[in-house]
Amino acid sequence: MKPNMGNLDRIIRIVVGVALLAYALRLVFPDTGWNWVGWIGVVPLLTALVRVCPAYRILGIRTDR
Repeated sequence: MKPNMGNLDRIIRIVVGVALLAYALRLVFPDTGWNWVGWIGVVPLLTALVRVCPAYRILGIRTDR
């Protein structure tokens, strides 16, 4: 698949993904009972690593220009 994600988009996704995973692993905040929501951070990390966002592809968005 062709990349459809620019560098700024990748950096933002990596920061958000790491922050969410830190929340899930209770590195930043204590156990709130909602820490499992932080595992959503895997999605932005994976999309940043492969430089392809399936939602962007469906919506016809490209940030790599």
